[in-house]
Amino acid sequence: MTKLFRWIGFAEGVSFLILLGIAMPLKYWLGYPLATRIVGMAHGILFILYVGLATLISIEKKWPTRVLMWAYAASVLPFGTFVFQRRFNEHHV
Repeated sequence: MTKLFRWIGFAEGVSFLILLGIAMPLKYWLGYPLATRIVGMAHGILFILYVGLATLISIEKKWPTRVLMWAYAASVLPFGTFVFQRRFNEHHV
């Protein structure tokens, strides 16, 4: 499950950056709202998977509450999942 969590964390982080850096400018600057619908849906699914897997792994690995809170915070910050993966996976995942 940890390998899946790492993969989902990477995909969630990339999808968030694409949403913020490409899809939203396409919508608001060029009037192309389909970009945010497609990327937003993909990102939403990956976000839910990331948070769900973080919760399951925290129970399985007996993470301290602060580590789980860092995982949750990472999911809503640009580049957050990448930082979390590097910082905490070595010790907790």
